[in-house]
Amino acid sequence: MPDPRAVAVNVAANTNEPGFRGPVYPDGSFAYVPIPEPAATLPRDRFPVDEPLPTYGDLDLPFAVPADLRETPVHADPEFPGVHGRERATYGDPYAVKAGRIAALDPGDWLLFYATLTLRPRDWAEPGDGRPGDSTGDRDGGTDDRDGAWLRERGVAVDDDLAPDWGAYLFAGMRIERVLSGEDGDEESEHVDRAAAERAAPTNAHLKRDPFDARVVVAGDPDASGLFDRVVPLSAPDAGSEANRIVTDLSTDSGKGPWWRRPMAFDAAATGRLLTRIDGV
Repeated sequence: MPDPRAVAVNVAANTNEPGFRGPVYPDGSFAYVPIPEPAATLPRDRFPVDEPLPTYGDLDLPFAVPADLRETPVHADPEFPGVHGRERATYGDPYAVKAGRIAALDPGDWLLFYATLTLRPRDWAEPGDGRPGDSTGDRDGGTDDRDGAWLRERGVAVDDDLAPDWGAYLFAGMRIERVLSGEDGDEESEHVDRAAAERAAPTNAHLKRDPFDARVVVAGDPDASGLFDRVVPLSAPDAGSEANRIVTDLSTDSGKGPWWRRPMAFDAAATGRLLTRIDGV
């Protein structure tokens, strides 16, 4: 088989949805926080599987979710076995700019996930707990109340490769078993064939939406997909908005402008180097 390639896409909580980023802790560990479900959903009896729509209160998180969010449904995508009660590795995407990149991948290639995370103390209690660094900036690239350097200033040992406040970090990977795209089905439709998606990835969050809207659906190898033990930074250690060499030297992205919102593709040689870096965390 040819050497694998990879695509990395931005997912997870941000300062628009649900109003805060997930945390990255001083040792590079982190919490994966999905976004709220922004779309209309089917009644439960029309889901492909018999399960409820998860809420923030159902998530396994190391901090308290604000009370006004606990009953809010989440868009549990991507999903990984053993993470937030999920059992499969799947991902769906409705956006053409990301779906086109993902649809070009083959079985054995990698779909990687990154998020913008904010540096937090290990005992961070909850969003809005009044501690320095609470997130109030704009979507995925704004400034927080105070620079996260306050941790270092108080003598907390923070890993040298973490950005001083918010930054973009790879946090999970999915080794692809199957990719479905709109190109595989009805020539008049931009979306994946729903029946095929139900067979390949019945628990994917997009199959709970009304209408079904995924332009691409990925089923991953459950034994080779999941969260990393530690983040892999995409931001430079001195500024979250500055891309590091994984972005500028290995990916197709220029690292200019709001690069932390864009999909990044890696050819086979770059993927080999990136996977070595991930294996070393």
